[in-house]
Amino acid sequence: MISISGIGWTVGEGKGCAIKGFPLHGIGGGGAVEPPGKEIFSFPFKNFGRLDPVSRMAGYAVALALKDAGIEYSQDGKLDMGIIGTNASGSLDSDVRYFRDYLESGRTISRGNLFIYTLPSSPLGEAAIHFGLQGPLYYMTGTGDPLKLIMDAAAETMLLDNVPAMLAGVFEEDAAICFVLMKDGECSGRRYWRDIAQAGQLTGGRFDILEIIEKTSKLKERKCSK
Repeated sequence: MISISGIGWTVGEGKGCAIKGFPLHGIGGGGAVEPPGKEIFSFPFKNFGRLDPVSRMAGYAVALALKDAGIEYSQDGKLDMGIIGTNASGSLDSDVRYFRDYLESGRTISRGNLFIYTLPSSPLGEAAIHFGLQGPLYYMTGTGDPLKLIMDAAAETMLLDNVPAMLAGVFEEDAAICFVLMKDGECSGRRYWRDIAQAGQLTGGRFDILEIIEKTSKLKERKCSK
């Protein structure tokens, strides 16, 4: 069985963990552009200030999800874990910023730092680099329930590729939430949410991260079996 061992989220300046109850810092806009603090990241996130808004939010959500699951990571270490993400508009906002910069530069050149975020998988790549993720990485989108889509895909990836854990998240410019999925055999007695089916039903087919965050607090917990 595959279950959820940690959930991390960020909305503007507000950040939290579902199981460990990391304190809420307040909710506001702005895409969490402040420098990352030691209470969230184990070591400095390289070039954090240059990341696009989605990548910053993804970095926060992943760090908090790993913290919630009790998974340690280091600057020199690697995690046998993959990541899958989704959102409502892909990389459209970054694409627009890049093209606007291209126009303002006389249609001759645009900043490379903007270009690297014109793929919807770029924020996932930034997270994989910082946290040392060695498993599969991909972005998904579809017409169905977004959270169920990535939960099911992450579970299938774990079963088919024999990766012991996956990160699955909804990453937007102003909010993000990330789940750590693990096989029960890998849990070593840690606390787990009951199952991924419950989490996959939290959105009602919408990309409403605030609603997802609120509903995660109502999921029942259990001790995972060894």
